Amino acid sequence: MSTKDWLEKDYYAVLGVAKSATPEEIKKAYRQLARDHHPDKNPGNAEAEARFKEVSEANDVLSDAQKRREYDEARSLFGSGAFRRNAGGGGGAPFDVSDLFGGAGGGARTGGLGDLFGAMFGGAGGPGAGRRPGGPSRGGDIETEATLDFAEAAHGVTVPLRLHAPGVCDTCRGTGAKRGTMPRTCPLCLGTGLVSRNQGAFSFSEPCRECQGSGSVVDEKCPDCRGTGGVTKTRTMHVKIPSGVSDGQRIRLKGKGQPGQRGGPPGDLYVVVHVARHPVFGRKGDNLTLTVPVTFPEAALGTELKVPTLDGSVTLRVPPGTPGGRTLRVRGKGVTRGDGTPGDLLVTIEVVVPQKLNDAARKALAAYAAAMPQNPRHDLDREVSHG
Repeated sequence: MSTKDWLEKDYYAVLGVAKSATPEEIKKAYRQLARDHHPDKNPGNAEAEARFKEVSEANDVLSDAQKRREYDEARSLFGSGAFRRNAGGGGGAPFDVSDLFGGAGGGARTGGLGDLFGAMFGGAGGPGAGRRPGGPSRGGDIETEATLDFAEAAHGVTVPLRLHAPGVCDTCRGTGAKRGTMPRTCPLCLGTGLVSRNQGAFSFSEPCRECQGSGSVVDEKCPDCRGTGGVTKTRTMHVKIPSGVSDGQRIRLKGKGQPGQRGGPPGDLYVVVHVARHPVFGRKGDNLTLTVPVTFPEAALGTELKVPTLDGSVTLRVPPGTPGGRTLRVRGKGVTRGDGTPGDLLVTIEVVVPQKLNDAARKALAAYAAAMPQNPRHDLDREVSHG
């Protein structure tokens, strides 16, 4: 991405969000636009594909906290015309804005703006020291989604992901030039990507308009990528999802994103995991939860129940006198943690009260009540009487 892009493109407008938008608002806007303009949804639509690339580029900058901060600072500093005014009409040596970025000349440096924009403008002391604007740059990050069933999320799984994302053009190998030709050094900026112009008492460096800050000019453009060096590619990769992932979790795969430019490192791939609900089990951290209904006799007398697990079943002993709502623990039958150890299965007992009774059952319960009189509301009755 050239410096000119940072200064002239309004990525907030591209995503349709305010400059003060939160990361969640930016993510939501990007996902909606990417879904609407995705090549799979608009086959053969060049306009939709271009819009998809534009939206992806905007998200690449605004979703990264550091890139967004640098982008905002650059547009605030240069978009408003700062440092282009005359020096109060007085004389003296012209002021070159490159001094702020640690350029040649000048005295001792104090960091600050040079450190912030060094990578962007190639200042001598910043993170991009010794690198011209057309040098290697890191590839953009990619975000995709994967939907897993409940058991796959609990135990881990390898899933195939089909990605549509910018990649290096195979025809020109990323140079942007027609096969058999090569880009030439820009004659205007001599390969630096920057040109200087004087305005009053100021000398101002800006991206070269001849090469858009890349430092090179393509005379015969590659017919496949139209001189950009990149094309939208479809690729399928198998991604290992670790055990114990939860719904909405974001997994980072380093170096699996967009390829870098001019030999730069690739970006990262982020996989947002969605976990389908299970008809029986719930989840609490690394433990599975399960509610098991029992009859009153089973709860009062005790029983053994066969309860399901994610990979089979186990026999659970319900002690005599177990009240409704008590949770029993089955160790080692929960979610597999990242270190390979399993969580537990938490079984909650639910005593079922019959809605209808036949005559025999009614007589039996009446006999039980007479044989074992009890008042479970004793404490409440005492509070009422004292009140």
